[in-house]
Amino acid sequence: MLRANKSLTLVGVSVVGAALALSACGGGGSTKNGGTSTKKGGTLTYQYAGSPVTSWDPQNSYIGVDLTNESRLFSRSLVQLSTTNTVAAAAKPVPDLATNTGTSSNGAKTWKFTLKSGVKWQDGSAVTCEDVKYGAERSFAPAAAGGPTYAKTYLGLSKYAGPGTAGQSDFDKQVTCSGNTITYNFKLAWPDFPLAIASLREFDPYKKSQDKGTKSNYTVFSDGPYKLQGSWVTGTGGTFVRNPEYSASTDGVRKALPDKIIFKDNTNQVTTISSLIQDNPADQASVTYINVPSASFSQTTGANVKDRVDNVGTTYIDYLQPNMKRMTNPKVRQALAMATDQNAYIKALGGSAYGTAAYSLLNPTVTGYQLNSTFKSEITGNAAAAKKILQSAGVPMPYPIKYTYSNNTANATSQAQALAATWDQAGFKVTLNAVSAHYYPTIRTPSDNSDVYWASWSQDWAAASTILPPLFDARINLSSSSKSSDYGSYSSNTVNGLFDKAAQQTSQSAAASVYNQADVQLAKDLAYIPLAQRKFVLVYGSKVTNFQAGPVTASYPDLGVIGVKQ
Repeated sequence: MLRANKSLTLVGVSVVGAALALSACGGGGSTKNGGTSTKKGGTLTYQYAGSPVTSWDPQNSYIGVDLTNESRLFSRSLVQLSTTNTVAAAAKPVPDLATNTGTSSNGAKTWKFTLKSGVKWQDGSAVTCEDVKYGAERSFAPAAAGGPTYAKTYLGLSKYAGPGTAGQSDFDKQVTCSGNTITYNFKLAWPDFPLAIASLREFDPYKKSQDKGTKSNYTVFSDGPYKLQGSWVTGTGGTFVRNPEYSASTDGVRKALPDKIIFKDNTNQVTTISSLIQDNPADQASVTYINVPSASFSQTTGANVKDRVDNVGTTYIDYLQPNMKRMTNPKVRQALAMATDQNAYIKALGGSAYGTAAYSLLNPTVTGYQLNSTFKSEITGNAAAAKKILQSAGVPMPYPIKYTYSNNTANATSQAQALAATWDQAGFKVTLNAVSAHYYPTIRTPSDNSDVYWASWSQDWAAASTILPPLFDARINLSSSSKSSDYGSYSSNTVNGLFDKAAQQTSQSAAASVYNQADVQLAKDLAYIPLAQRKFVLVYGSKVTNFQAGPVTASYPDLGVIGVKQ
């Protein structure tokens, strides 16, 4: 399952953007300046700086900020994540459209949900079981090609291409409606299916009469607290106003405080951040998902702004992936890992406000997380020790390596240079290869001859199943035409076997235990070298109340609780 849209640079983050939660994903949010308030009213502005909204179509969305905002504004799910923005809450769905969080049977292959009564679309019609089923159907259609593919994987319908196509009868056997109860019959065990529903919009309902195929990308038909007023204009934005058919009594999570939320699409990043820091009158009721650039961080410590800043941890992990077809000697990889200076890399990111040391691609929000002690002992930035290992490898020295990295942010080259410094001291001869455009398509090419790649990844929800297999299962990644997300062409029967074993488990905790074993093996093979767990510095206007960002909203501003000072 290719989830490249979860890669860091594809959601416009680094130190000039923001993405997918406080410290080591501890969550939380700031309520210091605007304070807390349950009062409804006012107009909130959301600055979508740096890049336009990718899609408002639930089944065609796969960018973290879009998924988060859809969830809080207009697209309700069977279950959702609460507004208690903590690590624990990020792994514990609560009911939304459904009366409970689902019941499973048949070894977690069968899931049932019963819909609440009284939930309506913006035209006053009831949200039905058939609407929920249709949402899953259209996730197979070409119009949803940019969205997740979990339904395809777990239902096992390889020939089905959406509503009314060949294979419809097979889909109808596996996803059924009986009154207000929907039943999913998967081919594979899926113990964390409710988390997938809550984290993505793939299984959200969709009213069949509103489906315009590819023309649905920026249309909104709401069953949530807000509806789109008029049309969405790409590059300019649109306005969300209250949906009069929405009943808060059927919800219990979304506070829906502002009367109106204006989205300004594709605004200038530098101008946006500068205006928010200065608290210009026009932006005092504004939020943004854009990260304060490290060069501007000192401006966020002043008396007028420090109480409007939230330093939020994320689930993004920056890492290195050696090319296993070129760096075949394990001692060479071990030397590279030993010489990798995480502290220097984090300093180049902007310091501790922008990242903490990572010891795995798994992070503390993941169910059953365990510290990978193998990496903790390897990643020291010890050039002298690394040189001894490299000398014992029996390879010519200095050992030449080509390091390829994404150069689409201001600090990218300084980060690469920080890594190269200790690598060179350890006996490597480093050639830096900066790629400014189409970075991930470039490093997916099987013919690329780099020795080491930079990458970044985040989970789709709080489970290792959305991290390790997508990156290291050679069977779903490697082909003659692409490496997909396995950039270093890693292939291991042992690890693949552990992935298969994990997929057979009927509980999240049992699966997590197996994935932890796989991560230990990946560490022993040095299939990847962790660098940093990212943090972001978010700033907002002085009239914003209840500001928070954390694990349940992928570290974006939580429109489920944010309000405006009256």
